[in-house]
Amino acid sequence: MDLQVALVSGALKILFVLAVVVGAFAPVLVWAERRQSAMIQDRVGPHRAGVTIFGRTITLAGLLHPLADALKMIFKEDFVPPRADKFLHAAAPILTVVPALASFAVIPFADVLYLEYAGDVIPRDGAILATAIPMQVASLNVGILFIFAVAGTGVIGAAIGGYASDNKFSLLGGVRAASQMVSYEVALGLTLVPCFMVYSTLRLEQMAAWQAAQGVWGIFIPPLTFSAILFLFAAIAETKRIPFDVPEGESELVGGYLTEYSGMKFGMFFTGEFVEVVALAAIGTVLFFGGWDVPFLYRSGFDLPGTWEVTVPVLGWTIRDTIPLVHGAIAAIHVGATLVKIVLLIWFQLMIRWSLPRFRYDQIMALCWKGLLPLSLVNILITGVLVLWWG
Repeated sequence: MDLQVALVSGALKILFVLAVVVGAFAPVLVWAERRQSAMIQDRVGPHRAGVTIFGRTITLAGLLHPLADALKMIFKEDFVPPRADKFLHAAAPILTVVPALASFAVIPFADVLYLEYAGDVIPRDGAILATAIPMQVASLNVGILFIFAVAGTGVIGAAIGGYASDNKFSLLGGVRAASQMVSYEVALGLTLVPCFMVYSTLRLEQMAAWQAAQGVWGIFIPPLTFSAILFLFAAIAETKRIPFDVPEGESELVGGYLTEYSGMKFGMFFTGEFVEVVALAAIGTVLFFGGWDVPFLYRSGFDLPGTWEVTVPVLGWTIRDTIPLVHGAIAAIHVGATLVKIVLLIWFQLMIRWSLPRFRYDQIMALCWKGLLPLSLVNILITGVLVLWWG
């Protein structure tokens, strides 16, 4: 029975991740980016475009644009340059999108779900004898190291895509992408070392549980505050988006390593880029913003500060400082809180995208090796001293 529950829960969690990340976040993120860029640039956005049916235009606030893009990429011709390496040309998009999706395997979206007590109010503290279902696809003891190991293969897709296209602009874009991603992967890993030292674990779910138990998010712990700032810079550079988009720089390289790609192959590169944005936002949510943690929400429900009671005069409702909730409702709130935090971090990345000009390639490399890397090492030293000082 336990094996059946594990298989069913694993399948449902995989479907949830695919539905949320690919089915919801990716198209909505495309729509939000276009709307936001139109507002910042003071121009007409996609919200006025639509389809005309029986003389009436249906726009759905521009949500038809991502659907039209998907249909266009599905039915568009898959062009392969005559002298390109056909196998590598086809494998590159797969090597880009699959690692980005696989990184969600260890990201927790909520605290443990006790299946038998989903409709009951459980105690705030103490052990629970029930079937515990982790709210993540896989609970690995290597935790975040799995993400670095898997996501690190994404650079191979960009490099192979540039090499296999038989195009000098694609090759230059692939070389730029490889050097930039390898450089910032080093910085990205070092920015998170203080998190390992403070939380004393590599498991992402235990990092979020630590913040919930201590009642403080990582962003408010001084060494981790600095880590969060450095992580944000490295994460944006790792996704190769403005102002770090020199591998695709249209004004210099036409389209970089994407120049010779069309149809669904281009769509896979495009999707992989947005999935990386969501994945890094999810990692930042768990490490620095408490993951599923909601202030004053415990396993038994809400416990607001103080002891008080308020009665609504007309309705006769009584509101107290303690609001008990069933376990299933708390799990739903945890998932919702995690998704809201991820959305806010994505929105912040979009604001940066349309607020800063593109850096030169030498500036990007200098920022990594002369800026982020030394600062990350100094932050590790300071964190180590503080951890030893306070035990």
